[in-house]
Amino acid sequence: MSGSRDALTNRSLSTPHALDTLRFDDRGLVPVVTQEARTGAVLMMAWANREALELTLETGFMHYWSRSRSALWKKGESSGNLQEVVSLHADCDADTVLAQVTMEGPACHTGEATCFGGLGAEDSAVTPGAGPARDHVLTELWNVLEARDRERPEGSYTTRLLTDENLRLKKLGEETVELVTALVRKDPRAPEEAADLLYHIMVALKGAGMSWGSVMEELERRRS
Repeated sequence: MSGSRDALTNRSLSTPHALDTLRFDDRGLVPVVTQEARTGAVLMMAWANREALELTLETGFMHYWSRSRSALWKKGESSGNLQEVVSLHADCDADTVLAQVTMEGPACHTGEATCFGGLGAEDSAVTPGAGPARDHVLTELWNVLEARDRERPEGSYTTRLLTDENLRLKKLGEETVELVTALVRKDPRAPEEAADLLYHIMVALKGAGMSWGSVMEELERRRS
C-alpha cells in the first residue's frame, strides 16, 4: 500500500519524458519557483516552456523563457551567477514547477540575494519534515556533486573545484574564516555562511575520493 502511495506522490521531473505530465498554459509556459537547496530560501520566480526545461535537464543549469523578449535564457549566463540544478518537482496540479538549485552570488538582477528583497533562509525555509529541502537536501546535494564529478559540465563552479585541488582547499579555508567571522559578529547571515561551508566541505571530500556516507556513519558511531 505504501509503495503505491509513494509512486503517486513522486512528482520529480528528472527526464524529458517526465515533462509530459506538466500542464503548460495556452502560451506553452509554466511558472517556476526557484529555491536554494542548501538553505531553503526562495530565490525567484520565472517562466519556462518545455524547451527551457529540457535544456535545464540536459545541461544541469536552469534555463527559463523570457516573456518580454520571447527568448530562452540561461540564468547567470551574463552575470556568472549560474544556478546548478539539484532537482525539479511538479506541484499537485502539474501546472507549477519547483526548482531546487545551488548558486553562487545573488539571484536578483538588483544584486540582492533573492528577488523578494530581505527575505532570508530563516524566513523561507520549510518546516521540519516537510520535504526534500530540509530532510534530504544534503543527500541530494551529494548526488549532484557525484553527477558533476562524472560529467564535468563546462562552466560549472563545482567542476572548477573538483578539477583544482588548490582552489577547493583555498575556498574551504576562506569559507571557514567567513563563518567564524560571522559568528563572532553575531551576523544574521551566519547560517548562509554555514551552508556555504557545508557545500565546500562536501566538494573537498568528493575531490579527495571520500564519501558523504562515511561522514554519516561516523556521526552515527559517535551518537552510539
